[in-house]
Amino acid sequence: MTMHHTLIALGSNYLPAPHIQWACERIATFLHDVTMSRRLWTKDTKGTGIWYQNCLITGYTDITADELQTLLKEIETETGRTKLCVTLDLDLMLYDDKRYHLRDWERPYFTTLFAELPHIAE
Repeated sequence: MTMHHTLIALGSNYLPAPHIQWACERIATFLHDVTMSRRLWTKDTKGTGIWYQNCLITGYTDITADELQTLLKEIETETGRTKLCVTLDLDLMLYDDKRYHLRDWERPYFTTLFAELPHIAE
């Protein structure tokens, strides 16, 4: 069985502590050797002034990138996410050597949290 290294970005602007905790527990059912960054508060990138709590989670999985992205979107839906009430935003950022959401890699919250995960820091 081939294991794939993954990195997932998590964000929430509504009851973030329980939503992020719940998401991490769900993600841990299909990721192994999980490491989670600290949580960081940031204003949204669209300038609305809405605050988000963000973190990163990394680990290994034997499922495909497409299957993983489908699972992440299902988890978002389960929490009742809407356009304004982002209970969870789960984005696959890295799958082995392939990067996703390239603009997010330059965002300050991401670069800060990514650098704090020493086993994957570049």
